[in-house]
Amino acid sequence: MSHLNAIGLEIAVLATGLALLLLDLWAKPGQRRQLAYGAVLALGAIFVASFAVSAPEPRLAFGGLYVLDELALFFKRFFLLAAVIVLVTEIEFAERLDAGSSEYHALTLFALVGMMFAASANDFALLFVALELVTVTFYVLVSYQRRRTPSLEAGVKYLILGALSSAFLVYGIALVFGVSGTMNFLHLTASPPEILQSPLLAIGLLLVLVGLGFKVAAVPFQIWAPDVCQGAPLPTTAFLAVGSKATGIVLLLRVLFVAAPAVTARWNHALLVVAALTILYGVLCAIPQRSLKRLMAYSSIANAGYLLIGVCVGNTEGVAAMLFYLGGYLFAVLAVFLVATLAWRGTDADEIPGLAGLCQRSPFLAGGLTLAMMSLAGVPPLAGFFGKFLLLKAAILGGATHPGLYWLAGLTIVAVVISLYYYFGVIRAVYWGENPADVSPLAVSWPARAVLGLCLFGMLWLGLFPANVLNLAQIAAAAIKF
Repeated sequence: MSHLNAIGLEIAVLATGLALLLLDLWAKPGQRRQLAYGAVLALGAIFVASFAVSAPEPRLAFGGLYVLDELALFFKRFFLLAAVIVLVTEIEFAERLDAGSSEYHALTLFALVGMMFAASANDFALLFVALELVTVTFYVLVSYQRRRTPSLEAGVKYLILGALSSAFLVYGIALVFGVSGTMNFLHLTASPPEILQSPLLAIGLLLVLVGLGFKVAAVPFQIWAPDVCQGAPLPTTAFLAVGSKATGIVLLLRVLFVAAPAVTARWNHALLVVAALTILYGVLCAIPQRSLKRLMAYSSIANAGYLLIGVCVGNTEGVAAMLFYLGGYLFAVLAVFLVATLAWRGTDADEIPGLAGLCQRSPFLAGGLTLAMMSLAGVPPLAGFFGKFLLLKAAILGGATHPGLYWLAGLTIVAVVISLYYYFGVIRAVYWGENPADVSPLAVSWPARAVLGLCLFGMLWLGLFPANVLNLAQIAAAAIKF
């Protein structure tokens, strides 16, 4: 397989980011918005072109470091679609930036390149490089509003904890290489039994999972999420909640089920405990929140726990359910942050009571936020409901082999009921909030309307007609040989 053909999508995104930076040198201030919309159109074209690529059989490149299979393609399309929506959100947010908007958009594209490479990682070396490209870019994006103290604090906190997680990751990779003599996933899984049963290999893989757990925001590595998400600009928080989390998920799948399935089989009970604690922590800590950003951060932690159900099930059905759930999660979360960006234009507000009067200012935005919260809560017939249903179904079917999954399914049902309180608290603030400070009409640009409409369509379509996307998820999950 040609190396350049293998990374064609990544090269296209990288070229778009570099072109954005170069054209900005000659663009007049009034043209930068049009330049950013050009990047959105380019990403949209790359997303459409990605469906012309198929990989019924895994194809290796760069000496086996890079693999192109249906799982990688699913996540590349996921990241591209998320980036399109995030870029439009950034354009609406640009007036609140303290530095150049084109650089902000370009950094988002460079983070996207890292995510796409991570989706195809077949070696610990590429895993580390791709993850660092994503993480280092987010260090800058989180603290981009350098005149806001909360943004700088969030950037420093993310930098310190991100560096710590990278240290765990590197040390774990070093142990794996020291024991097995390889960093390639396929070579590792084919290692002799005495290597696969080595305690040092298990410790090395555990340290790697610590680093990935930081990206997913799974307990006990979730402590960064609320403060960082609250301090970061709204579009960055959105991309963190969706893109960074999905990056961690795809790498978890690669490490657990491609690189070391024999070791993973011994860790099933530990994964169940992590998933349960992550769900409980996210749901319970979200209850008292008044900041929408912090609420969404804790919601992100709880959703990481839901996604880990698919990992705990450990078969094609569980992973397919997880991938489908990610699709619904993308539309709901990005819709929330787009509405928040438009509703709080020109301010640094993020308090939920501040949404009072939104139903009068823009019924369209209020309806979009309502549907997004209902989808996150798991209300039928939206995507969130069907995604949770698929995860619970996979867990219950898997309970015959792993009885602990029955307990995890029961805990998930309880958590979903509890989450109705704080998700519907946002809806209550929108329609029945007291003393709205402003009831003047909100102007919403047509690109923002189109993107929000896309999110709403996605939530409804995945809930009412899930077959097409579920089929794609099953094909992607089948790329992992359980």
